Amino acid sequence: MSISAGFTAEEIREFVCAYAAQPFGRKARWLAEQGVSYDRLRRWRLAVFDGDLDRGLIPRDSGAVKTTPGQRAAVERHHLKERAGHEAEVARLTARIRELEETNGALGKAIGLLHSMNEQEPGARPTTPDRSGS
Repeated sequence: MSISAGFTAEEIREFVCAYAAQPFGRKARWLAEQGVSYDRLRRWRLAVFDGDLDRGLIPRDSGAVKTTPGQRAAVERHHLKERAGHEAEVARLTARIRELEETNGALGKAIGLLHSMNEQEPGARPTTPDRSGS
């Protein structure tokens, strides 16, 4: 379930974090480039920070705000730090995959050479049947 048609909860969370990461004075332009109204962004921010985004719930406007701008900034910094950690992990694992693929290729070549060397060695002498008793 999503609070907005066409967007998953994770996409909304990422969008709100991307908006928060925009430099001061460029947020309105970035928001316009994304084709999302400020009202929709405001509802998404409430759902992310004060509501239950995964269940599609948005807090009522009549109540007091649960999180302060400082708390929101701390949550956004945490998400950015977490994303950076994930990107570093992906980069590390990608490098490890490349290393293992290269090792696999080298082993395949070595096995191929061993097979070709084995084919070139003379085998055991074929035995001929003893025909002296016939």
